[in-house]
This record gives sequence, structure tokens and C-alpha cells, in this order.
Amino acid sequence: MAAATVTISSSTTRLLPLQRILPTSRFHSLSSCSHLSKSILPRLRKPSQPPQRKLTVRAARTESKGVSIGFRAPDFQLPEPLTGKIWTLDDFESYPALLVMFICNHCPFVIHLKKDIVKLSNYYMGKGLAVAAISSNSVATHPQDGPEFMAEEARLSGYPFPYLYDESQDVAREFGAVCTPEFFLFRKDGRRPFELVYHGQFDDSRPSNNVRVTGRDLSLAIDCVLSGQPVSSVQKPSVGCSIKWHPKTN
Repeated sequence: MAAATVTISSSTTRLLPLQRILPTSRFHSLSSCSHLSKSILPRLRKPSQPPQRKLTVRAARTESKGVSIGFRAPDFQLPEPLTGKIWTLDDFESYPALLVMFICNHCPFVIHLKKDIVKLSNYYMGKGLAVAAISSNSVATHPQDGPEFMAEEARLSGYPFPYLYDESQDVAREFGAVCTPEFFLFRKDGRRPFELVYHGQFDDSRPSNNVRVTGRDLSLAIDCVLSGQPVSSVQKPSVGCSIKWHPKTN
């Protein structure tokens, strides 16, 4: 797999408060969900000054693939390092929809979206969406993604969702996850199992392409699910760092 050069600016961008951008009236009509074109995420202010220095990071660029719409969410039993609680799929049984994200601490693609993932999750969790994040990276090769660092990351970043540790990497394999970030949105119809309706990107923004982070693709899919509308079958794959699998032993 080719290595992609990712450029990350050391300057930060200030986000506008969510409630100032998202009046309740924005969702006054969801009957034509597939035609929604505006993101629920706030616009970003342009930096007052150009970046003074840049950090270049080399990362294996991978696209999500191989999981079909209608795929049933696999069961799991994973610890949350921050609290010590063990979470299972049954903990989300009462929710109409579930977003499962495969992320990690170090990936520049995740870091690029992190603040907006938190904003999107906070917003839609208030509307009834269940959200869980999973880290499956090997600590043998990437100790910074280990459980003690996950707990610190969840606390410092204010994750409103459980951030779960997949030490065996079995859950990542059962989901068919291959990269970080990778997004799986499931719909639940009564007592039926969770079924996959969206397996695509957050939006078109990447760490080095100068495209504004909006969360448009994922938020449109969530809008459709929560309003009972079909989700478009046209879905761009997630792009990010490859999941760091445990080294093979002889």
C-alpha cells in the first residue's frame, strides 16, 4: 500500500457555537431527505493569520470497503478504558439508530475531524442516536493507542460516546473495518436487528486538501435515518489510516 503524505497545520481553527448555526427550524421539513444539502455542523472561521509552520506526517492511506448495505451489526463485548464499563450491542437495543466509528488516538485523519465528530455526536445523541467509538489498533506497534491513552483522550476531548478498546481486533474483523476513521450507521426497526444503511465518509475534507470540514455526508444519512427516510445508496468510502493489525508471529 502506498504511503500518503499528510500535511497538518499547527494553527488551530475556531468553531462557531453549534446552537447559533442550527436553529430548530432547520429541520422543519425532512420529507425530501435526499435533497438536503446543508451540513448541521458550524462554518469554520478563516484563520486570522496564515500558518507559521507545518508538520508533515506519513500515513498509510486506506479506503473503507467490502461491507454491504443491510449487513447486521455484529455483537460485541468491549471495555471502556475511561470508566471500566463493559459495553455490548444490547446496551443500544432501545435506540432507533446506532453509529459505530472506528477511530484511534494518533491517526491524522481522525485528529483532523475529531472536534467535529464530537459536535455531530452531541447534536444527534440529543435527537436519539446512539453512538460508540472503537479503537482496534495494535499496541505492539502503536502504544500511544493503548487503553490508558484512550482514557485520557476521551477525557480531554470530551467524548460524549463510549470509546471502546478492541484488544483482540476480533470486533474490527467482524465489522469489516479497515481504516480510521470509518463510519457504520445502523437503523433499527422495532425488534429487528440493527441493519447497516450507511458505510461512508464524514465529508470530503482531508488533512491536506483545504476542504472545509462540514460532516455533510454523515449528517445527511443520520437525518434520513432519524426521520424514517431512505438513505441514498450513493456513498463515498471513508478515507484514513489503515488499522494497525497485530504483527504476525512465526
